[in-house]
Amino acid sequence: MSTTFTSAPAGTWNADPVHSHLQFEIDYAGTNVFRGGFNDYTATVEDGVLEGVAKVASVDVKDEQLNGHLQTPDFFDSERYPEITFRTSDLETGELTIKGVTRPVKIDATVSDPNVDPFGRERVGIKLAATVDRNEYGVSWNAPNQGGGNYLGDNVTITADLALVKAAS
Repeated sequence: MSTTFTSAPAGTWNADPVHSHLQFEIDYAGTNVFRGGFNDYTATVEDGVLEGVAKVASVDVKDEQLNGHLQTPDFFDSERYPEITFRTSDLETGELTIKGVTRPVKIDATVSDPNVDPFGRERVGIKLAATVDRNEYGVSWNAPNQGGGNYLGDNVTITADLALVKAAS
C-alpha cells in the first residue's frame, strides 16, 4: 500500500542501489519516447530531508557512442559538472541542479507504508517524478527533424524509484 505524502519519513534512510532506479525520458523524433538512466547515484533521507546525487559519467542509454555524447558540453558536460543533485524537504517542491544551474521543481511523490524485509531491516519506498525544461539547465543541443520540428523535445521527465533502508541506530 502507498499513500501520497508531503514529507519524507523520520530518521535516517539510505537508498538500496539494487532495488532503486533513476531514469529520464524525453520525446524523440516526434515519434516516440527515448529513455535512459543513471547507474551511479546515492539518495538519503535524514531528518525529513531527501537528498540525491547522480554521477553524470554513469548515464546509460544502451548505446556507448551516445553515452559518450551525453558527457560532452552539448548535454551534461561531465568534465565541468560531474554531478546532478536534488534536494527536497517537503516532497512537493525541490531544488534540482544540472550543469551548475539550480532551479526549483514541482514534484509528485508517493511514499509506501514502511515494511520489514526478511532480514529484519525496515524499508520504505519513495517514488518521485518531475518534468523540467532541459533548456533551463543549459542542456539545449538539438537537431532539426526532416518532418519538421526538432528531434528532441524540450521537456524531460525524471523519475526516481527509491527503495530506502533505515539506518541502524
